[in-house]
Amino acid sequence: MNPSDRDVLAAPGPLLLAPDAVLLPEGPADGWAVMIEDGRFQAVGPADELRGRYPELRPVRLPGHLLMPGFVDAHHHLTQSFGAALAFGEPSEIFRRVWVPLEGALDEESAYTAAKLAALEALRGGFTTVADAGTRADVDVDVIASAARDAGIRCVLGLVCNDADRGDDTDHPDVLEHAEKHLARYSGDPLVHPSLAVSIPEAATERTLHATARLAAEAGAVVQIHVNEHLAGVERSLVSHGLRPLEHLHSVGALGPQLLAAHATLLTPREVTLLADTGTAVSYNPVASAWKGNAVAPATALTERGVRIGLGTDGTRGDGFRLAEAAEFAQRLAYGLTTGDSSCGAGWTWLEHATRGGADAVGLGARTGTVAPGRDADFLLVDVDTPELALSWDLPWELVRRGNRDQITAVFVAGRMRMWQGRPTDWDGPALVRRAAELARTTVAGARVTRVHPTSTAARALSRSQERSTAQ
Repeated sequence: MNPSDRDVLAAPGPLLLAPDAVLLPEGPADGWAVMIEDGRFQAVGPADELRGRYPELRPVRLPGHLLMPGFVDAHHHLTQSFGAALAFGEPSEIFRRVWVPLEGALDEESAYTAAKLAALEALRGGFTTVADAGTRADVDVDVIASAARDAGIRCVLGLVCNDADRGDDTDHPDVLEHAEKHLARYSGDPLVHPSLAVSIPEAATERTLHATARLAAEAGAVVQIHVNEHLAGVERSLVSHGLRPLEHLHSVGALGPQLLAAHATLLTPREVTLLADTGTAVSYNPVASAWKGNAVAPATALTERGVRIGLGTDGTRGDGFRLAEAAEFAQRLAYGLTTGDSSCGAGWTWLEHATRGGADAVGLGARTGTVAPGRDADFLLVDVDTPELALSWDLPWELVRRGNRDQITAVFVAGRMRMWQGRPTDWDGPALVRRAAELARTTVAGARVTRVHPTSTAARALSRSQERSTAQ
């Protein structure tokens, strides 16, 4: 496409887009087109058929491009972007040493800027939806909503409902009152969708775990909870309740279609059955497992059991193609090599979890995640006329293993072009990055962040110094 195509694609009004192919759940459909109006896909089908149905519209030809659903990040922490690189080389449960103090040091401007920076990275990487699991920053959560809206990304916005630190298991009506107000606050918002959140099961009383599940189910929303992620968390639950975290949630009536269980890496066979039987969704976060986890979630086995799965970045890096590749790669290393499974779900499985499955997991399955009539027009235009993808034999597999964000020409959310060739279309991305760099230095310097390991440069210098000492 040439620069003039940008103006056509950015224009208001109905669009009839005719790429080389449209990615459907069944696979790529060559020669198909889509008609977009009022932020939604109004029609999807063979290009000749749509041209006949809408003779008043001039088709926009998109040679060398695939139109595919936008990626859904089923687990993010938008206000942690200032410290994403602080997690490198660190052991598990870094939330106590890094994320709690870092988010606690954010004020309104820095929280907004951090969230918008994360949204920018996500959009650049092809994510049209992110599920934010709740911030620890002492700001109104609407600051995060404003950042998402201003960036132009769809956001499932969590409100943290922790109350166990109050030292008892009595009712805390203010927590539930805030939860109800949050669920009502964004009713009808085109981009922000309310959600409830509990950091980990032990962070909320049993009454609150049960009540938030009920409130979310009634509102058609989700409750996001980090579950069975680290050995320490499993052991604390066993000591406190005699049950593992997922078992504890089941015992208080918190499992069900409204629960989005983040990570779920340490699962017993019984817990897998609980997930399958209750319809609970899981956010599979493979990069987080590689960077700071104790295990890799058995996503292939969960898929076989019919467990609802989305893919999440956990705020590690906002690149949808690399996330899908990591999802397959982690399964192959953790499970496929030991069983001789050279496919590990095949390419379509991970594209499914990254798009339609992710939308379902975060409670938006009826709204986004699929190129279909009536769904919000959240999609990508991907350049497939590249050395990586032009010689195509199996496009779903190639998108998973050879796709990258450099091939994303445009990102659309709710029918509106938000990114063109990696840059926002209606706001200044570089200016935001410059301001974020300034605020991040001040914020991290003022936070009581504790890292176990030195930076890689300092570690290298220490290693060389030890080598010289040994040699002497």
